[in-house]
Amino acid sequence: MNKFTSSMLAGAVAIAALTGASVAADNPMVGGAEMYADKNIVENAVNSQDHTTLVAAVKAAGLVETLSGEGPFTVFAPTNAAFEALPEGTVETLLKPENKDQLTKILTCHVVGTEAMSDAIGKMIADDNGDHPVTTLGGCELSAKMDGDNITLTDENGNVATVTIADVDQSNGVIHVIDAVLLPKQ
Repeated sequence: MNKFTSSMLAGAVAIAALTGASVAADNPMVGGAEMYADKNIVENAVNSQDHTTLVAAVKAAGLVETLSGEGPFTVFAPTNAAFEALPEGTVETLLKPENKDQLTKILTCHVVGTEAMSDAIGKMIADDNGDHPVTTLGGCELSAKMDGDNITLTDENGNVATVTIADVDQSNGVIHVIDAVLLPKQ
C-alpha cells in the first residue's frame, strides 16, 4: 500500500471513528447507561441504575410486554429516589402479588398513549394558558405546567414531579425521567 492510500485509509478510519463517537454522544445517559433510540422502553430502562425499582415494579405488574410493544408511549419514569420518598414499606407492599392491580394502576398513571417530546408538551402548556391536562393510560388526570424551564406534573392528590431528564427517545416512544411518583386519586 502506498503512502497516499495509507493516509486516505487512516483518514477514513478517523472520520468513521469520529462519526461513531458523535452518534454515541447523541444518546442520553440515564442512570449511568446510554439510552439507545433504536431500543424500546423496557430494553433501555433495564440498564439504568436509577430505575431498578421502576423496572422491578413493571415486571411485578406484568407490564413488560405492553411497554415493549409498538406504542407509541410517553413514560414519565420515576427514579429510585422518587420511590424511596414514598412512606416506608409502600414499595415492598405494592410489589406483593396480591397488590398487582393497585401497582398496575400506579404505573399506568405514568404512561400516556402517544409520543410527546418536551417541546410539544411545552407548546401544549402554553396553548392551555400554562396548565395542560394529561390523561394517562391508567385514567389519571395529570396537570402539566412549566416551572421556569422545567416541566412539572401534578397528580390528582397534589403531588408534583419535575422532569429532570427530558426527551429520552425510544423506538416505541419517549421517556421523561421524573423526581417523584405520581399517584391515582386517593
